[in-house]
Amino acid sequence: MELADVTQLVELLDKSGLTELRFNDGTSNVILKKETHLVAAPMISAQAPVQAALVAAAPAAPASSDKAPAAGSKFKEVTSPMVGTFYACPSPGADAFVKAGSDIKPGQVLCVIEAMKIMNEIESDVSGEIVEVCVANETPVEYGTVLFRVRPA
Repeated sequence: MELADVTQLVELLDKSGLTELRFNDGTSNVILKKETHLVAAPMISAQAPVQAALVAAAPAAPASSDKAPAAGSKFKEVTSPMVGTFYACPSPGADAFVKAGSDIKPGQVLCVIEAMKIMNEIESDVSGEIVEVCVANETPVEYGTVLFRVRPA
Protein backbone atom coordinates (compact mmCIF):
# COMPACT_ATOMS: atom_id res chain seq x y z
CA MET A 1 0.00 0.00 0.00
CA GLU A 2 1.35 3.40 -0.94
CA LEU A 3 1.01 6.80 0.71
CA ALA A 4 -1.47 7.94 -1.95
CA ASP A 5 -3.75 5.02 -1.03
CA VAL A 6 -3.62 5.92 2.67
CA THR A 7 -4.30 9.58 1.81
CA GLN A 8 -7.42 8.53 -0.13
CA LEU A 9 -8.62 6.49 2.86
CA VAL A 10 -8.10 9.47 5.18
CA GLU A 11 -10.09 11.71 2.84
CA LEU A 12 -12.85 9.11 2.62
CA LEU A 13 -13.07 8.93 6.41
CA ASP A 14 -13.04 12.72 6.69
CA LYS A 15 -15.89 13.19 4.16
CA SER A 16 -18.04 10.41 5.57
CA GLY A 17 -20.02 10.41 8.78
CA LEU A 18 -17.98 7.48 10.02
CA THR A 19 -15.75 7.56 13.08
CA GLU A 20 -13.71 4.50 12.15
CA LEU A 21 -12.55 2.96 8.86
CA ARG A 22 -10.88 -0.45 8.55
CA PHE A 23 -9.18 -1.55 5.34
CA ASN A 24 -7.53 -4.87 4.59
CA ASP A 25 -6.41 -5.88 1.10
CA GLY A 26 -4.69 -9.10 2.11
CA THR A 27 -1.23 -7.57 2.38
CA SER A 28 -1.97 -4.36 4.28
CA ASN A 29 -4.21 -3.70 7.24
CA VAL A 30 -5.15 -0.06 7.98
CA ILE A 31 -7.39 1.17 10.79
CA LEU A 32 -8.29 4.87 10.86
CA LYS A 33 -10.20 6.37 13.77
CA LYS A 34 -11.65 9.85 14.03
CA GLU A 35 -11.73 11.25 17.56
CA THR A 36 -15.01 12.85 18.51
CA HIS A 37 -15.47 15.29 21.34
CA LEU A 38 -18.94 15.39 22.84
CA VAL A 39 -20.04 18.49 24.71
CA ALA A 40 -22.14 17.63 27.74
CA ALA A 41 -23.59 21.12 28.14
CA PRO A 42 -23.32 24.48 26.45
CA MET A 43 -20.34 26.53 27.58
CA ILE A 44 -20.98 29.62 29.65
CA SER A 45 -18.49 32.27 28.70
CA ALA A 46 -16.80 34.16 31.49
CA GLN A 47 -17.90 37.77 31.81
CA ALA A 48 -14.46 38.82 32.95
CA PRO A 49 -11.39 36.70 32.32
CA VAL A 50 -10.01 35.08 35.41
CA GLN A 51 -6.28 34.54 35.71
CA ALA A 52 -5.30 31.41 33.84
CA ALA A 53 -3.04 30.48 36.73
CA LEU A 54 -5.90 29.31 38.91
CA VAL A 55 -3.84 26.57 40.45
CA ALA A 56 -4.05 27.45 44.11
CA ALA A 57 -5.23 25.33 46.95
CA ALA A 58 -8.17 26.89 48.71
CA PRO A 59 -11.19 25.73 50.62
CA ALA A 60 -13.82 23.94 48.61
CA ALA A 61 -16.41 26.12 47.01
CA PRO A 62 -19.77 25.93 45.30
CA ALA A 63 -20.84 26.44 41.76
CA SER A 64 -23.22 25.94 38.91
CA SER A 65 -26.63 25.72 37.48
CA ASP A 66 -29.27 25.10 40.06
CA LYS A 67 -31.82 22.34 39.93
CA ALA A 68 -34.90 21.63 41.96
CA PRO A 69 -34.31 20.15 45.39
CA ALA A 70 -34.95 16.46 45.93
CA ALA A 71 -38.45 15.61 47.07
CA GLY A 72 -38.78 16.46 50.75
CA SER A 73 -35.48 18.37 50.84
CA LYS A 74 -35.46 21.91 52.15
CA PHE A 75 -32.20 22.67 50.33
CA LYS A 76 -31.60 23.60 46.72
CA GLU A 77 -28.75 21.75 45.04
CA VAL A 78 -26.48 23.74 42.77
CA THR A 79 -24.96 21.48 40.12
CA SER A 80 -22.23 21.84 37.54
CA PRO A 81 -23.50 22.99 34.13
CA MET A 82 -20.45 21.48 32.40
CA VAL A 83 -17.49 19.15 32.62
CA GLY A 84 -14.36 20.89 33.87
CA THR A 85 -12.21 21.78 36.86
CA PHE A 86 -13.81 23.50 39.83
CA TYR A 87 -12.03 26.50 41.40
CA ALA A 88 -13.22 27.99 44.68
CA CYS A 89 -11.27 31.25 44.45
CA PRO A 90 -10.56 33.86 41.76
CA SER A 91 -6.77 33.51 41.93
CA PRO A 92 -4.11 31.55 43.80
CA GLY A 93 -3.97 32.53 47.46
CA ALA A 94 -7.23 34.50 47.35
CA ASP A 95 -10.21 33.81 49.61
CA ALA A 96 -12.92 31.52 48.29
CA PHE A 97 -15.86 33.17 46.52
CA VAL A 98 -18.22 31.54 49.08
CA LYS A 99 -18.07 28.94 51.84
CA ALA A 100 -20.47 27.16 54.18
CA GLY A 101 -22.45 29.80 56.07
CA SER A 102 -22.07 32.48 53.36
CA ASP A 103 -25.19 34.43 52.42
CA ILE A 104 -25.64 34.62 48.65
CA LYS A 105 -27.86 36.55 46.27
CA PRO A 106 -28.78 36.13 42.60
CA GLY A 107 -25.98 37.12 40.23
CA GLN A 108 -23.23 36.56 42.80
CA VAL A 109 -20.23 34.59 41.53
CA LEU A 110 -20.02 31.30 43.39
CA CYS A 111 -16.99 29.73 41.72
CA VAL A 112 -15.15 29.23 38.43
CA ILE A 113 -15.22 26.11 36.29
CA GLU A 114 -12.41 25.79 33.78
CA ALA A 115 -13.44 23.97 30.64
CA MET A 116 -11.25 23.78 27.56
CA LYS A 117 -8.96 26.53 28.93
CA ILE A 118 -11.93 28.88 29.34
CA MET A 119 -12.67 30.20 32.83
CA ASN A 120 -16.45 30.17 33.34
CA GLU A 121 -17.80 32.21 36.25
CA ILE A 122 -20.76 30.41 37.78
CA GLU A 123 -23.35 32.75 39.29
CA SER A 124 -26.12 32.07 41.75
CA ASP A 125 -29.72 32.32 40.65
CA VAL A 126 -31.12 32.12 44.17
CA SER A 127 -30.88 34.02 47.46
CA GLY A 128 -30.05 32.11 50.59
CA GLU A 129 -27.32 30.59 52.71
CA ILE A 130 -24.77 28.03 51.63
CA VAL A 131 -25.29 25.04 53.88
CA GLU A 132 -22.81 22.59 52.39
CA VAL A 133 -19.88 22.79 49.98
CA CYS A 134 -19.72 19.45 48.18
CA VAL A 135 -16.59 19.85 46.01
CA ALA A 136 -12.97 20.54 46.93
CA ASN A 137 -10.94 23.22 45.15
CA GLU A 138 -9.26 22.11 41.90
CA THR A 139 -11.45 19.03 41.64
CA PRO A 140 -12.59 17.72 38.25
CA VAL A 141 -16.39 17.82 37.98
CA GLU A 142 -18.87 16.27 35.59
CA TYR A 143 -22.08 17.74 34.24
CA GLY A 144 -24.67 17.53 37.03
CA THR A 145 -22.20 17.11 39.91
CA VAL A 146 -23.67 18.66 43.08
CA LEU A 147 -21.34 21.51 43.98
CA PHE A 148 -23.15 22.85 47.02
CA ARG A 149 -26.47 23.01 48.83
CA VAL A 150 -28.30 26.25 49.56
CA ARG A 151 -31.00 27.02 52.08
CA PRO A 152 -33.23 29.37 50.05
CA ALA A 153 -34.14 32.66 51.71
